Amino acid sequence: MPRTSRQVQSPDEVHGSVRQLLGMPPGRFLREYWQKRPLLVRGAFPDFQPPLQPEDLAGLSCEETALSRLVVHEPRADRWSLRHGPFDDATFAALADRDWTLLVQDVDKWDTDVAALLDRFDFLPSWRIDDVMVSYATDGGGVGAHVDQYDVFLLQGPGRRRWSVSDDPAAPPGFREDSDLRLLRQFKPTHAWTLGPGDMLYLPPGVPHEGVAVGECMTFSIGMRAPAVGELLPDFADEVAEALPEARRYADPDLAPAARAGEIDAQALARVAEALGPAASLMDDDARGDWFGRYITRYRSAQAPAPPDRATRATTLSAALAGGVPLLRHPWTRMAWRRGRRGTTLFVCGEAHPCSTALARRLCAERGLAFAAPPTEAELSLLLTLVNGGHLVLQRRSRR
Repeated sequence: MPRTSRQVQSPDEVHGSVRQLLGMPPGRFLREYWQKRPLLVRGAFPDFQPPLQPEDLAGLSCEETALSRLVVHEPRADRWSLRHGPFDDATFAALADRDWTLLVQDVDKWDTDVAALLDRFDFLPSWRIDDVMVSYATDGGGVGAHVDQYDVFLLQGPGRRRWSVSDDPAAPPGFREDSDLRLLRQFKPTHAWTLGPGDMLYLPPGVPHEGVAVGECMTFSIGMRAPAVGELLPDFADEVAEALPEARRYADPDLAPAARAGEIDAQALARVAEALGPAASLMDDDARGDWFGRYITRYRSAQAPAPPDRATRATTLSAALAGGVPLLRHPWTRMAWRRGRRGTTLFVCGEAHPCSTALARRLCAERGLAFAAPPTEAELSLLLTLVNGGHLVLQRRSRR
């Protein structure tokens, strides 16, 4: 029969094992630490016996459907490399004796003993728990200083790992550009702890941290599910859109004669906001205008222009325009433009380009453009982009 006594307990009236896990009642942990600050718990899992061994993890990483990664660090060059599985025996045989880490996601889905670790976290809603990732590292191994955007409990298995953490709210957020890993460009830790078997470190989202193996070690990372708003919105929007009647559309019964071809004016954007209803408030006017410009220039396009086989050079284009060769707009290219806080933007088949107002108006109004005066350097650069994107074509006269 289902246990019902749990429903009448206060948050702090829990089993002693949970108190051991957190070093305090779960209610206090949730009030004072959850998504607020790190917490180190010594002996969270007393006499911890790992549910699997390094060779088991290596074997799992060879499975085709397992999500595995291998991170190798070259300390002298401070160079990091990332490889994705599946791996094989030859992969591990070729590795050095130190400075590498094997990580396997979703190990709880493969191993029931690993899944049993999650029973100790039943003070959290089960749908908030994502997976148990297990890592094996040689001496000096790690994945570099980084930031996770989800809650994680880092349970130390066999061996020891040195964790460095920064709780500085002004810590620089920039990432290095020389690695596939999202490594912090700068990292100045404010705390450091060495964890042994059974110790556990809780980290809330957004806390810069780095873990380095002290000798060989294994770590069990219990990660929480935390979808970004950018992931929630598309699915939510699809759900809303399905329920909307076909007759509910952008409408402009108050439309006045167009003064400037292709312009998305303030009245049009007000109608867009009205059609979107409360969802329009998720963007400011400028961002919504840029989104609509990109959207409406690709809306219901059955085809898209293809780039030419050979790219045109700036000097070639400049000479052609100076010689009176006109530019023709591709029939499948749709354009619009708008004035915003940052100036005028030209929208071309879903892409946005800074543009002078004069050129934007001409591009939208004229299917063929000839230039009596040479375009500015910025205008020539934009025209070259559009020519090499297939949106504009030089109309060269055929030879007889």
